[in-house]
Amino acid sequence: QEQLVESGGGLVQAGGSLRLSCVASGSTTFSNKAMGWYRQAPEKKREFVGSITAFGRTVYVDSVKGRFTISRDNAKNTMYLQMNSLKPDDTGVYYCNVGRSGGYYQASDSWGQGTQVTVSS
Repeated sequence: QEQLVESGGGLVQAGGSLRLSCVASGSTTFSNKAMGWYRQAPEKKREFVGSITAFGRTVYVDSVKGRFTISRDNAKNTMYLQMNSLKPDDTGVYYCNVGRSGGYYQASDSWGQGTQVTVSS
């Protein structure tokens, strides 16, 4: 069973930046798996933010395109989410997820505990 730990959240003013990290451990061979980021705002459903395949191909939801960048460091079993030009609508708990395969991202049941991001106006 994979273990995922997110970090890097915090309080930031609109227009600011944050970098989130997701460290994976456990049975997963991290480099062979696609990974995803999600977020959940208060009283809203968890939504997909973006993903990265084992080969480094990324996909983003339209609302974050051009502002957010997902990357990975397989040597550190870590995925990152660089968030720039943050908006109050980006506020929420951010979660990472291990995909079921490497070539494309499909969510699995392995989730981290989340990290809170709050963007003030």
